[in-house]
Amino acid sequence: MDWYTTVFEVIDTRSFSNLWYWIILAVTWSSISHWVLGVPFDMVARARRNGGQAEKDLEDLVRINANRFLFIVQEAGLWMTALVSGILTALLILGIYYGVEFAQAIFLLMFPLTFVGLLSIYSARKVKAGEDSGDALWRRLRIHRMSTQMIGMVSIFLTAMWGMYHNLSSFIH
Repeated sequence: MDWYTTVFEVIDTRSFSNLWYWIILAVTWSSISHWVLGVPFDMVARARRNGGQAEKDLEDLVRINANRFLFIVQEAGLWMTALVSGILTALLILGIYYGVEFAQAIFLLMFPLTFVGLLSIYSARKVKAGEDSGDALWRRLRIHRMSTQMIGMVSIFLTAMWGMYHNLSSFIH
């Protein structure tokens, strides 16, 4: 077996039957649900438990990240919307109309992340509007994390169903 064969066997574009795709899917959703508005959730739990300086640090970090998200949306939101919409549309056309499995897999990974992005913008606006300290901030971050986890669970379930369907249908044909 030569080097090229080994590399292309490891980096296989048959996504739904490739272990690497499922690892990337799991790591992506694990990371996304751990980082809430750019803050690791263990920091949220520590601030809730200990208070004091940990709570002040959390409030400052959330405020900074919320302002950063809102600045990016204000400055480049229209361009980002157009770019993401174009990429998702291209992936959907390649995946469904032309049957490119890799495009289907990337679409199933990226599309739900757009909902998490919208949720982050919504949460950042809520933080900016006054939910920036104490119990209100903790509640906002908890709701954001639980919503992200729900989106992730539905996404992983639908991706697994589509992947099984794709693998079984290609096995039959």
